[in-house]
Amino acid sequence: MTFPVLLITGGGRGIGAATARLAAARGYAVAINYRRDATAAQAVVERIRADGGQAAAFAADIGEEAEVVRLFAEVDGTLGRLSALVNNAGVLETQMRVEAMDAARVRRILATNVIGPLLCCREAIRRMSVHHGGQGGAIVNVSSVAARTGSPGEYVDYAASKGAVDTLTVGLAQVAAADGIRVNGVRPGFIHTDMHASGGEPDRVDRVKAFVPMKRGGQPGEVAQAILWLLSEQASYCSGTIIDVAGGR
Repeated sequence: MTFPVLLITGGGRGIGAATARLAAARGYAVAINYRRDATAAQAVVERIRADGGQAAAFAADIGEEAEVVRLFAEVDGTLGRLSALVNNAGVLETQMRVEAMDAARVRRILATNVIGPLLCCREAIRRMSVHHGGQGGAIVNVSSVAARTGSPGEYVDYAASKGAVDTLTVGLAQVAAADGIRVNGVRPGFIHTDMHASGGEPDRVDRVKAFVPMKRGGQPGEVAQAILWLLSEQASYCSGTIIDVAGGR
């Protein structure tokens, strides 16, 4: 049996891991990219395999072009030609006002959150486009509600990077349609993941959940459901669409 191949960047934890498990349960062979935490990524692979699915882990820093090219080549050789891509990898840094930020911090954010998804889209199109001998496919970019709110006083640089992801999604969708590729996005709100610890506040969701109309943080699996719907044939007439998964915020 041939499984459609899905690459998830940042697939070892949080939203990426939840998406990997759900995708495998729905019949994808899942390529799980990670940058540093090989143990977490391999744990997701082993859980998928234990449940009868197909998965493999691949190390790469998507902010580096050479590593992106290598990543896609390794996926080709291990699982086969790509059918779908989820650009999920993202970083943020310690909460900080703009006047305290330096250029090095901003470059780190943009490398992973903007340059990385764009390069991954490029490599995916080269494999999925009907004009390159592919069968078409689907891309889902994981943005953030911060792209709409600006994350004032905390993560303005991160919010700006996710605004760029939204623009990439809308623009690329219009071009890639002729290649047989649908491009959509999801904007998670306050989700219970380890990412908040990178910003210096592991319990941030509990602090800010009062600002959410539903009065709670979201779970990674709730975002994964939206991602898998956008990848599926149920969303066959959706491209350039961005779904907020943010509890009404």
